[in-house]
Amino acid sequence: MITTDFVPGSPCWLDLGAPDVEVAAAFYRAVFGWQSEPHGGQEAGGYTLFRLDGKAVGAVGPLTEVGARSAWTLYFHTPDAEATAKAVEQAGGAVRTAPAEVGADDGRFAQLTDPQGAEFAVWQPLKYPGIEAADTPGTLCWTELYTTDAAAAQTFYTTVFGWTTQDMPLPGGGGTYTLLTPADCGEDRMHGGLMDVPADLLGPRRTPYWHPVFSSKDCDATVGLVTGNGGILSMGPDTAEGVGRLAVCTDPAGAEFVVLTPEGTL
Repeated sequence: MITTDFVPGSPCWLDLGAPDVEVAAAFYRAVFGWQSEPHGGQEAGGYTLFRLDGKAVGAVGPLTEVGARSAWTLYFHTPDAEATAKAVEQAGGAVRTAPAEVGADDGRFAQLTDPQGAEFAVWQPLKYPGIEAADTPGTLCWTELYTTDAAAAQTFYTTVFGWTTQDMPLPGGGGTYTLLTPADCGEDRMHGGLMDVPADLLGPRRTPYWHPVFSSKDCDATVGLVTGNGGILSMGPDTAEGVGRLAVCTDPAGAEFVVLTPEGTL
């Protein structure tokens, strides 16, 4: 599960790069009931926080990289952004944005890319730890990497973050799903998974990517809100044994996310 008691390598923040921040904020308010507010007194259309019941659950901001597509970025906790960026490069990845300060003393971040091309980020907190709610309806409950080389991805992320991994077979002979857990943590802190996906199923860019999974009380009802507000249902809803009922969706700008009603709450 994902918690707000962050440890090195655990998911601690997420934000969305969008071509129109206000349009994106309106979509997610309608789908998950989030509130939105410009961060740090910025004007509308700048970096905007998402809150649920007053607790920060993520953010949305304008696309800043040339040629970037709209997508969610997952951030992993680090005690030292510089050291993690160096480890990424030494393991064959790339640093897209060098470690930099956010605000006066909120923390430090770096934007990174793994050797297969999947983008992610790290957050070194100072005053601002990260998300304030997780693993409840309307919040982040899992992270997932679709990659073209699962073995290489495992090697990279275990080298950079020290994650432990556990392989499990997918139903129907569909391959292997690798479960991810922060270093020195038990299975109760398992936070995500990765799997091989053929390049021709990775969208027009055929580039591996991370996406967030959001918990929902009712997956089908949430999917109805997605499609009713201009989003697209890409797959499902389906019920997966031992997991729950889930659906892969994209928002109106094409950013992918998954909606999950965990087994036991159906």
